[in-house]
Amino acid sequence: MPQPVTVHVPLGDRAYDVVIGEGLIADAAARIAPLLRRPRVAIVTDETVAPLHLGRLTAALDAAGIDSVSLALPAGEGTKSWPHLTHCVDWLLEQKVERRDVVIALGGGVIGDLVGFAASILRRGVRFVQIPTTLLAQVDSSVGGKTGINSTHGKNLIGAFHQPSLVLADIGVLDTLRPRDFLAGYGEVAKYGLLGDADFFEWLEINAPLLQDDLTARQHAIAHSVAMKAGIVTRDETEQGERALLNLGHTFGHALEKATGYSDRLLHGEGVAIGCALAFDLSARMGLCSQEAPSRVLEHLHRMGMPARLSDIPGDLPGDDELIALMGQDKKVVDGQLRFVLARDIGEAFVCDDAVPDLLRAVLADAR
Repeated sequence: MPQPVTVHVPLGDRAYDVVIGEGLIADAAARIAPLLRRPRVAIVTDETVAPLHLGRLTAALDAAGIDSVSLALPAGEGTKSWPHLTHCVDWLLEQKVERRDVVIALGGGVIGDLVGFAASILRRGVRFVQIPTTLLAQVDSSVGGKTGINSTHGKNLIGAFHQPSLVLADIGVLDTLRPRDFLAGYGEVAKYGLLGDADFFEWLEINAPLLQDDLTARQHAIAHSVAMKAGIVTRDETEQGERALLNLGHTFGHALEKATGYSDRLLHGEGVAIGCALAFDLSARMGLCSQEAPSRVLEHLHRMGMPARLSDIPGDLPGDDELIALMGQDKKVVDGQLRFVLARDIGEAFVCDDAVPDLLRAVLADAR
């Protein structure tokens, strides 16, 4: 069993550690105890995660003399909404959670985003700990302090920056994921190589098929992804510049998630994977990168068994103009102008404000 790896996120008085290793839920009490002013925590999870992992967490806390209360919300993207946020905050208030207490988010990206936002507004801000239980959450949403919910107008349009006090990424719990959910998370892992580390993407081309079974390879991929994100977040916490690169694939992906009703037709990481392939295709058509780059992206995603084209999404999709209109609701729009993260090569992403509409329509049409 590989020893835990710690990635530090140095944000001054809001600095925190991301610990990546196996068995961290069983060891959670020892790591959380130093944060507590009183031996009590409130845990928010979902109805899928609770029967798998909540018992081990509460048993570990009990053994350390830490009392806990828990709430299980419905699983799924639909939980990132006003009604469930209200329910979560009201429940935390009913539990008499104080400003000096700690709230634990036990679950995937939906729970992490929702609970982090609830913590940011509860009593004008309480501390929270992320225990992400999906690959996607471990490499992306649990790190960096972006919290929020969705709106009828689009994804993640309501939220706040609120950094966690600790992140415990237990790589062993990923064995309980459906293969599809594991692969959806891999879409975010591949994104890190594509946006800023060609050597890492090359490593993934060789080793990514091992991640579901080889804990050492899995830990390396997760730790490297987290370290890349931590570096970017440290340099640009509130996305004024470089942090926007983390949105590679997301302008396309969020529009596709909206178009499919945030349903099981398209998971977030699948949307990101398709979005990355489309972004590289658009980059090549604009003469920014060679044709070899989008071909490598498509080949790798398909080799991993992931969707990479619009035609890989089951069911009908809106027309090209409607998809482009959905992209216009993305929170990255500036002065009404669509912003894409495009690439000059694998590992060389940049933010582009002048994508050619006709080329964008051609990319979407061909991807169908």
